[in-house]
Amino acid sequence: MTITTLDTPTAKPLLDWYDRHHRELPWRVSPGMAARGVKADPYRVWLSEVMLQQTTVQAVKPYFERFLQRWPEVTDLAAAENDAVMAAWAGLGYYARARNLKKCAEAVANEHGGIFPDTEEGLKSLPGIGDYTAAAVAAIAFNRQAAVMDGNVERVISRLYAIPTPLPAAKPAMKEKVALLTPETRPGDFAQAMMDLGATICTPKRPACSLCPFRGACEALKSSDPELFPVKAAKKEKPVRYGAAFIAVTGDGEILLRRRIDSGLLGGMTEVPTTAWTARIDGETSAAAAPFDAAWQASGTVIHVFTHFELRLSIWRAAIAAKVAMDDGPNDGWWEPVTNLEAQALPTIMKKAIAAAIPLAFKTSKG
Repeated sequence: MTITTLDTPTAKPLLDWYDRHHRELPWRVSPGMAARGVKADPYRVWLSEVMLQQTTVQAVKPYFERFLQRWPEVTDLAAAENDAVMAAWAGLGYYARARNLKKCAEAVANEHGGIFPDTEEGLKSLPGIGDYTAAAVAAIAFNRQAAVMDGNVERVISRLYAIPTPLPAAKPAMKEKVALLTPETRPGDFAQAMMDLGATICTPKRPACSLCPFRGACEALKSSDPELFPVKAAKKEKPVRYGAAFIAVTGDGEILLRRRIDSGLLGGMTEVPTTAWTARIDGETSAAAAPFDAAWQASGTVIHVFTHFELRLSIWRAAIAAKVAMDDGPNDGWWEPVTNLEAQALPTIMKKAIAAAIPLAFKTSKG
């Protein structure tokens, strides 16, 4: 098949390119599969799109496959225990996505008979599904002519039309261009082709313009440097917040854990005791803020970068002879064997804190 390019953008050269160069992804129905009559599974499309937000394809693949092994249908996910879902999600970040994932699965199972709505508006009525996810699922799973725009598509569109307006102000204009380009036939393939093009050809640095199916129509390539697009507003420097984390370990190899409240940053996840830091305020950093009296020893500092701030935690470790009695309830703490840490819903920052105090903690964990 010959890939043609035009002076004005159309979907055809991109779809021709996609037929030959699409990525093979575990949630995707490829053009060849579609030709054999394979239909996209809305559950797989939705699950992958939620996981892929703010996360790379390579990072998502193992999580996606593990989720499908444990919960092969949306009704299975709806019936799962919240803690099991949060533990399976641990490490993917942006944990509100996991909470909304569970709520959405429950809504589909209980209010829609286990069947996803097949329109953008219907999908947006579900918990946690916004404009982007609704458009992506509508196009890819149901072949609706929906304008799908993620970061990769933004980059392609900004270069194709040399859009001078900085992000995020340029998004509405970009969305209009995507809507005009999206064809009535194969809109799902078009959406995935745009994503693939941005991921593999129209990359942030050193785009392979000579291989691009849009090269004859790209305004940035004709008149400027494609790497200048998309234009971005100057970044604000992220504030730095401080706090402390306390890793208490018994002689039997058990560590004190607790569960964060369901709302807010890292809501519902498991943590070691920490001080009251937030995105806006610092927490205490000294051993004086420890959950109980012990011979706390400094174990360094760990740094973790969230979307809107950087967190620096002072790590304190205490080796104690026996478990200290804690109040009843998961929010007040429990003692967990170090060998079982991989099974807990520990976000990355908490794994860093534990590893700073117990370097081999996750190498000896059973998983």
